[in-house]
Amino acid sequence: MSGTPGLSSFVLGDYLIFALMLLVSAAVGVYYAWKDRDQRTSGDFLMGGKKLTALPVAMSLTASFMSAITVLSTPAEVYRFGAIIAFSGLSYVLAMIATSEIFLPVFYRLGITSTYEYLELRFNRATRLLGTVLFIVQTVLYTGIVIYTPALALTQVTGIDLWGAIVSTGLVCTFYCTMGGLKAVVWTDVFQVGVMLAGFLAVIVQSVILQGGIFPIIKDSQDGGRLNFWDFDMNPLRRHTFWTITIGATFVWSSIYGVNQAQVQRYISCKSLTHARLSLYINLCGLWCIMLCSVFAGLCLYSIYKSCDPWTSGLISAPDQLMPYLVMDILRGYPGLPGLFVAAAYSGSLSTVSSSINALAAVTVEDLIKPYTNLSEKQLCYNMFHFYQCTSKYNNLMEIIFGVIGGPLLGLFTLGILCPFANSKGAISGLVLGLMLSLWVAIGSQLYPPPPELTCPLPLITKGCNFTNMDIHNWTSTILLTEATTPIQHLNSRSVLDKWYSLSYVYFSPIGTITVVCVGLLVSFFSGGTEQKAQTKLTFLKEDTTLFQMYEFFKHKVSVVNSK
Repeated sequence: MSGTPGLSSFVLGDYLIFALMLLVSAAVGVYYAWKDRDQRTSGDFLMGGKKLTALPVAMSLTASFMSAITVLSTPAEVYRFGAIIAFSGLSYVLAMIATSEIFLPVFYRLGITSTYEYLELRFNRATRLLGTVLFIVQTVLYTGIVIYTPALALTQVTGIDLWGAIVSTGLVCTFYCTMGGLKAVVWTDVFQVGVMLAGFLAVIVQSVILQGGIFPIIKDSQDGGRLNFWDFDMNPLRRHTFWTITIGATFVWSSIYGVNQAQVQRYISCKSLTHARLSLYINLCGLWCIMLCSVFAGLCLYSIYKSCDPWTSGLISAPDQLMPYLVMDILRGYPGLPGLFVAAAYSGSLSTVSSSINALAAVTVEDLIKPYTNLSEKQLCYNMFHFYQCTSKYNNLMEIIFGVIGGPLLGLFTLGILCPFANSKGAISGLVLGLMLSLWVAIGSQLYPPPPELTCPLPLITKGCNFTNMDIHNWTSTILLTEATTPIQHLNSRSVLDKWYSLSYVYFSPIGTITVVCVGLLVSFFSGGTEQKAQTKLTFLKEDTTLFQMYEFFKHKVSVVNSK
């Protein structure tokens, strides 16, 4: 498959760098398969023997959901809509605090392998199975996006073979997951975070050199309206404002770090609660680094193409191709560097897919196999091997909104941990209604997309383009011109249902969470929930909080000093 017209495709050095990334990832799996060749239990395989320390787990947490979509889509988001998405960094902090203080202590205290074991302990088996099924659906669909969509964008620009890239990454990922278990997944994530940052830095450094420094890039971005940080509009229909990103994304990231099996499985595999907590906060630094790199890469994109937008000029066919196009444009004179960026993007895919496969294996074994069979540990490990091979085939599904399922699941766990009188009737009723409401608004938003005055796309310019000797069909420019000349529909004339469908996509997760909690509490109250109380170990305890432990520590120190 040929690359984008006017740009060179991959050369031998690029393929070697890409192959090296795959080879190192596979080698980690071989190493841990040999090192832990005597491990015989599924618990050791899935949880790393609960001997992991904070630093590698923190880097693995960072890599797990900083996928190739982050590498490609976040810079394109900044290029088209501005850098306000950087406020996600604040939502990371709030989500880590919620995870560390509310969810982590309960899961670690119980010593469970699957987070959905908690749902049976707290409610009943039906709630556990429903939560497990929703997680499997969510993860399979999300994994499909992570591996296929970036591959499509990269191959259309760089010229590498689409299915060759997908099959090779899928096979390598399945191989090291199967061979080395959670330890291999964690340590390959550590390597892949380094590759992702190196790929970003290669693009950023070359962009800074071409533009004559950092300040010209910032000035271009300011002049082009890309530094739109100070938008404090409270309107929930606006796509991105300080409030939508800070509040909405906090729910999204809390659902990922607080209750998603892929993340919980990592931090509860730490050797102590302190290491688990520390891994979450070290992970914050990794999240901030990748966010900073991706946002600044988007500003570099705009600075270089401020006078000739590749998308509206028809040089590329989708915004996700902007970063690969930039890489092939500014790094083609440095063999190997385009391969480094593609390796960075696929490292994001590998880290996410491996996390998903490992998590799917854990919940399948713990929630769907162990409760209904009497298989030995050896048979369980054999079944996990085949499961890894099967899940690698489900990588071609194209679309799902992550928060639609994650939000209701977050609400379900929140209900169980923070509301002692909530019962199984309230939990299942809340989960079903929360999921239905989230799906309704999400599907409606796709069928009836919000108008431009709510999404607020920033202007893209093509007046500086020179298409000499290029046969480019400028179809995108025509579409945008049509949109620009169409009269803007006034918000006040829209129906209530239209406004509901125009709700910012970041609020889909809070809708699901809040609905589950509110409905769950009401149903529990009217179905006798107040007459029962959950076991103390299954709910939030003030003794688990960091503040309480600090208070007890200083209280002890003071009492020791006074006794002297």
